[in-house]
Amino acid sequence: MVYSHKPVMLGEVLKFLNPLPRQKFIDCTLGGAGYTLALAAKVGEEGKVVAIDLDDLALKNAAEEIKNRKLKNIILIQDNFKNLATIINANFPAGERFDGLVLDLGLSSAQLDDESRGFSFKGDRPLDMAFGPANERSTIDIVNHYPLAELTRIFREYGEERQAYRLAQAIIAGRRDQKLETTAALIALIEKAVPSPGRSRLHPATKVFQALRMETNEELSALAAVLPAAARILKPGGCLVVVSFHSGEDRIVKRYLKDTSGWKILTKRPAVPSEAEIDENPRARSAKLRAAIKI
Repeated sequence: MVYSHKPVMLGEVLKFLNPLPRQKFIDCTLGGAGYTLALAAKVGEEGKVVAIDLDDLALKNAAEEIKNRKLKNIILIQDNFKNLATIINANFPAGERFDGLVLDLGLSSAQLDDESRGFSFKGDRPLDMAFGPANERSTIDIVNHYPLAELTRIFREYGEERQAYRLAQAIIAGRRDQKLETTAALIALIEKAVPSPGRSRLHPATKVFQALRMETNEELSALAAVLPAAARILKPGGCLVVVSFHSGEDRIVKRYLKDTSGWKILTKRPAVPSEAEIDENPRARSAKLRAAIKI
């Protein structure tokens, strides 16, 4: 399939990073390669962009795009960005420092459209929300083996779902009859637990799927791990930019920058997409951007 994804707040990201010729940047979340390609164009042949992603589809798409454009200044790495320090140590001389680093924590359009995985609640797909094949956790195991209290917790904390307990109960009851292995089977339980009159405009599976994806990929802990690693890898004057789509993610970034010395915060309040961008790309509507300079 063709990897389709619009980079969110690309103009704002480039404004804060301010890439110049010969500089070196890290795109911790390659996705559709929007940030990576834009940075590569700015830093030129003598600059360097390291792009990290767990997703085979994203890496194959980027490799093809790099080949077509005959670019020599991009390094693609398949790994989890939480391993940033190890990644840089394995690919660069000791003490290497970078001019900027960006993280886009959103799910790409291509991942939602990938019918071999279960990121979307449309259709009937395998219940697999892992970003890559090396992921340590399985969505199927979470759904079929987590106890009631744990399912309730992740639906409430990661999905911000008001009916977390009720939905967890429905899943526990449903999995007694048969193992839940597809998105359709899970959605059927959710829709039965939340009758039409009690539903909001969102599909009742939306927040549950978000919570399961975040738990499967340990997204909040990965973010918490990469921020101090980024501080060590950036040069003085280097810029950190994080685009988040969940209040828990934004809270982690906000608290880290506020409570950690050595940062000059550039965004007292998070930057958000323009109305024009939201009209063009509705999936950008919940994005929040925070940026800081290492001092």
